[in-house]
Amino acid sequence: MTRACLSLLVVCMMTTAVASAQPVARPKATSPTRTDGSVAPKTPASARSPLMAKANAAREAGELEQAVALYRQVLAATPRSRETLFYLGTSLYELQRWSDARATFDRLVRLDKTNVQALAFRGICTFKLGQYPEALADLTTARAQGIGAHPEIGPAVRFHAGMVLTRLSQFELALNTLAEFALEGNDAPQIIEALGIAALRMPLLSTELPAEKREMVMMAGRASYFMAMRLVPAARTSFEELILRYPDVPNAHYAFGVFLLADDADRALKEFERELAIQPGHAASHIQMAYEYLKRGDHAAARPHAERAVTLAPTDFVTHRLMGQVQLEQGQVEAAITSLEQSRTLEPKSPMVHFTLAKAYARAGRDAEAEKARAEFTRLDRLSRLQRNGSTALGGITP
Repeated sequence: MTRACLSLLVVCMMTTAVASAQPVARPKATSPTRTDGSVAPKTPASARSPLMAKANAAREAGELEQAVALYRQVLAATPRSRETLFYLGTSLYELQRWSDARATFDRLVRLDKTNVQALAFRGICTFKLGQYPEALADLTTARAQGIGAHPEIGPAVRFHAGMVLTRLSQFELALNTLAEFALEGNDAPQIIEALGIAALRMPLLSTELPAEKREMVMMAGRASYFMAMRLVPAARTSFEELILRYPDVPNAHYAFGVFLLADDADRALKEFERELAIQPGHAASHIQMAYEYLKRGDHAAARPHAERAVTLAPTDFVTHRLMGQVQLEQGQVEAAITSLEQSRTLEPKSPMVHFTLAKAYARAGRDAEAEKARAEFTRLDRLSRLQRNGSTALGGITP
């Protein structure tokens, strides 16, 4: 049995309850696996030595400093031993020596790009070092490559991905990621808190949350949890209680409005208006209102909100995609293409940008470009589904 993999759920602010509502079984001490689930090639016989056995025994006994020293000796003789690198990395990880652990997993990933467990560990170590964009890249790739099939590690990767998305202000993606826990019925306090931080659009980690805001965050998280579970009456009651208790807190009315869009769009529009009264520069409310009016076929009503969103968030690809959709519906095809191409420049990996561009190119008679955009949409949409692991979105803006 390996203690290091289990510590992934403990050391990284991930108690057993985060990974599952039930206790998590200790992972088996197998060699690292590839993305297809097959076991990586066994360590060469030269590394399966008394020294390696001694290192493994020290690790299993919890004598991690000794294990690290012994694994380093093994690597001096067999520097490409993947098994040794893996166990050295997990030992360093359990010692919370994030920089050394990350360097070790980086070395292993370079030797074996199919080692999804090493990639996951590297991502969480990078997160611990405060290098959030780099951490997100590893965590996202690990999820796309099937880390979810590893129950001892997958939930931790998902949780950290949700946290780092929130920290980087990618709130919708964070909510979608964290909602997967809710869909599993996991209402651990860490999950509720993370959902609440994302729902209130606070670019913070749980460790950065001021104590006086925790009650408010937990209320928002509980409402978001019910929303993800499709428990509509409970979610509505929870959101009502949130805005009654905190009527002027930023983003509470917005979160309620997103929830209401599916079943009470008129009330949702009023909640977005209330959010704009609190935060006149709230681009997300303008975006949601514009999309709702587009849905209703009221392109004239959608346009000012789209224009305002572009002004408020000129570097957000969503605002340019929205503007392009409005222009396309109003018959301004060339202007729409310009807006959509700007959106694509800002975010070339958005499936929906390519989908809408394909429509615009087709209307302009640019058939070759339309076909290329459709093909790219298909490719990116498939990748997006893999990264989400089949999760159901919470609603609101679609990337």
